[in-house]
Amino acid sequence: MDWIARRNRFLPWYIGIGVILLAVAFIGYQMFAMACPAATIVELIVLLVIPVVYLALMYLTLASQE
Repeated sequence: MDWIARRNRFLPWYIGIGVILLAVAFIGYQMFAMACPAATIVELIVLLVIPVVYLALMYLTLASQE
């Protein structure tokens, strides 16, 4: 075999995006369905800020690898 199949080094990032989107959708649905009493800012932090920061850090880690 002269060729080596190379996988996309960002595949874990794409999988992470999928898992995070599913988790955010599930948590958002639970908050909506159960009329979550948490303040709106807390909901936004849980549903937007934390996933975006996590994905940014994961991207930077994967982008810095050779």
